[in-house]
Amino acid sequence: MELFQATIEDLDGVSNLFNLYRMFYQQETDMEGAKTYIKERIESKESVIFVVKDKQNYIGFIQLYPTFSSISMKRAWILNDLYVDTKARKQGVGEMLLDKAKEYAIETGAKSLSLSTAQDNYSAQRLYEKSGYKKDSQFFHYELDLAE
Repeated sequence: MELFQATIEDLDGVSNLFNLYRMFYQQETDMEGAKTYIKERIESKESVIFVVKDKQNYIGFIQLYPTFSSISMKRAWILNDLYVDTKARKQGVGEMLLDKAKEYAIETGAKSLSLSTAQDNYSAQRLYEKSGYKKDSQFFHYELDLAE
């Protein structure tokens, strides 16, 4: 298995994984939309994407978005997307991606790496907790939906 930062040359492979990721969260398949979205993130450098590839197939990805902590006056990263193809699960791919995200966050001087996941995504929760992530008990998460 090979782990590396995605470039525009990886667009098709990453877009396929991104589409599967969205479908996991009950979204309709939309390969064209997935490809456009990933292409925009890579070209505008609005996110950092790491991928794992076996001999020929893209089998997992993680996408990080930059943000900042006003209190600490430091960079932070939001781990927004993590997906491992169903055929590649239980092989350590998720852990590899989380380790790479942590390494990258440290290299870039970040104060933290944060994420959220569905309340019923127990396998992801176990993986995150195994990797040292702690469930926030101090703050509530709120969201204002502007799409409608």
